[in-house]
Amino acid sequence: MSEERILGLDFGSKTVGVAVSDPLFLTAQGVEIIRREKESKLRQTFARIKELIEEYHVTEIVLGYPKNLNGTEGDRCEKTNAFKADLENKFSLPVTLWDERLTTVSADKVMMESNIRREHRKEYVDEIAAMFILQGYLDYKRKE
Repeated sequence: MSEERILGLDFGSKTVGVAVSDPLFLTAQGVEIIRREKESKLRQTFARIKELIEEYHVTEIVLGYPKNLNGTEGDRCEKTNAFKADLENKFSLPVTLWDERLTTVSADKVMMESNIRREHRKEYVDEIAAMFILQGYLDYKRKE
């Protein structure tokens, strides 16, 4: 019996940050950043997500939901909802939206504290944001 995990995704206009839980659903680890040339080109993104679902025996997906700081929903929320529907249709897994406000800020702070140079932070921010999204969800589920 393989160990099941939860996949965390930070969906952006040209990237998807990816994190995965440990088998006990206690911690989130960064996996990678899936990059694409154009916002609308998602075929390879979905192909990679499928590979990750199979590799990590994913049973659930947590998708960052990019509300505005004042709690309103903008253009990115619309695109995220469409991406959520696509994920559910393609993979038949439950997809939970998770408020991602301030995850990028937190990721930047961690990188500054880790002395990652400013010009290199862009390379990691989406993956770290995905970790924060998933970790927030795991912590919430544990308390529930």
